[in-house]
Amino acid sequence: MAELISFYTERLVMRPCQREDVDALHSVWTDPGVRRYLWDDTVIDRDTAEEVVDAGIAGFETHRLGMWTVRPVDSIDVIGFCGFRRLPDEGPFEILYGILPTHWGRGLACEASRPALDYALKGVGLEQVVAATDPPNTASVRVMEKLGMSFWKREMFEGQETIFYRVSRHPGP
Repeated sequence: MAELISFYTERLVMRPCQREDVDALHSVWTDPGVRRYLWDDTVIDRDTAEEVVDAGIAGFETHRLGMWTVRPVDSIDVIGFCGFRRLPDEGPFEILYGILPTHWGRGLACEASRPALDYALKGVGLEQVVAATDPPNTASVRVMEKLGMSFWKREMFEGQETIFYRVSRHPGP
C-alpha cells in the first residue's frame, strides 16, 4: 500500500480522500460556485462523486497522487479539495482544486495547491504538472499564476474551450 501523505499549512489540513469523504465532497462539488467550472454547471450525482473519490484512492496506489480533502485547522468541515488526475492518453498530470464560495478571496486555493504541487514535482518527481480552466474563470488563472505556472495553450478539451497552464520541475531559461 502506498504511503498516504497529508499536508498541514497555517490555516488548512489536507488529508487523502477516503470513501467516508464522499458525502462531504459531493456537497462541495455540487455547490453552484464550485460546479460552475469544475463540472460545467452540471449537478453530479452521488455515484459520480464516489467514482471520483475511488479514482483518487486508486491514483495514490498507482502514482502516489490522488485527491485530498481541504479543511480549516480549527474545523472538521470539508471546505474544498485539491489533487491530481492524469490527462487522457497518458498525458501529464493535472492539478485540480476548489474551495467553497464562503471561503473565497482568502488565498486558500493557493495555500492548498502549493504543498500538493511541490509534492508532485519534488516528492513524486513529475517533470511537469498542468492546470486547466474555462477562459472566464479568471480566479483560477490567478491561482495558477501564483503557483508559478505559465500559459501553455488554449484548445478544445472535453467539448469546451480550455486554457492550459503548466509548470516544470526543472524550468528552462
